[in-house]
Amino acid sequence: MVTEPGKLYVVATPIGNLADLSLRAAETLKQVDMIAAEDTRHVKMLLQHYGITNKTVALHQHNEETASANILQKLRQGSSIALVSDAGTPLLSDPGMPLVKMAKDAGVEVVPIPGACALIAALSAAGLPVSRFCFEGFAPRTSSARKAFFSERAIWPMTWVFYESSHRILASLTDMAEILPPDRTIVIAREMTKLHETIVKAHLADALALVAQDENMRKGEFVVIVDAAAENKDEAAISPEHDKILRILMQECSIKTAASLAAKITGARKKLLYQAALDIQSTDAKQYGLALK
Repeated sequence: MVTEPGKLYVVATPIGNLADLSLRAAETLKQVDMIAAEDTRHVKMLLQHYGITNKTVALHQHNEETASANILQKLRQGSSIALVSDAGTPLLSDPGMPLVKMAKDAGVEVVPIPGACALIAALSAAGLPVSRFCFEGFAPRTSSARKAFFSERAIWPMTWVFYESSHRILASLTDMAEILPPDRTIVIAREMTKLHETIVKAHLADALALVAQDENMRKGEFVVIVDAAAENKDEAAISPEHDKILRILMQECSIKTAASLAAKITGARKKLLYQAALDIQSTDAKQYGLALK
C-alpha cells in the first residue's frame, strides 16, 4: 500500500498583535501533525495563547538543511506539517526556502496560509506608489556595502523597500543621506502592529534628523520605504542622483571607469555619463586652478 504524502502548510503568524492570526491559520496549526518553527520557544507563546498543543520542531538558519531533510521524510510518510517563522510570513527574510524547495521537488503539496507581513502592512499605510515596488530584504551590515546598495538603487523608477534593525537604523539612514538627495521622500515604519507602532513619512534629511534626535525612533524593528527617483525628462542632462554617483566614483577611479561603472549602476547611457564626467573635471579644474589630466 502506497502512503500518500502529507502537505506542507506555510503559515503566516502575527508580527506583533496576536489577534492578527487568521482563523484559518489557527485551525491549520491545530490540525497538523507537527509545527516547524524558527524558534520553538517563541512560537509556543502564540500556541499557548490559542490553546494549541501540537509538537514543535526547530528549523532555523543554522540547521535548516538537515532539519528540512528530516521534515521532508515525515511529509513523504504522510505527516502534515506547518512551517512558521518568528513573525510574519515565512521565507521573507526568514528561514524555510530549502524545505519548501525540497517539498516542491519531491511532489509534496505546499499550501500557503496568508496573513501578516511587515512589508505589505507598511506599504499599505505608507502613502507611496505601490503599483510597482521592489523588496530588497535587509540592507547590508557595513557602511561601504550600504553605500553601494543605495547607489545602485538611487535612480530606480519604482518604490523600493528594505528591512533594518534597531542597531543599524541611524547608520543606515546616515549612509543613505550621503547618496540620495535630501528631499527624497522615505517612510520609516517601526514596530508594526505593536504598542509603539510608528509610521513616519518625510524627506530623507528630516527623517534622519528625527531618528538622530529621538531615541525611541531607534528602537524596534524597521521597514524603510524609499520613493522612486524623479523622472529625468531632459535626456541631454543627468539627474542629481547620477551626478552624485559619478562624483563618488571619480574619486576612486579614472573618468572612463567611473562612467562605465555609473552606467552599470544607473542604467543611464555611458556616453552621456562620460561627457558629464568630463564636464565635472573641467569645472573642478577651473575652480581650483588645477591642470587637466
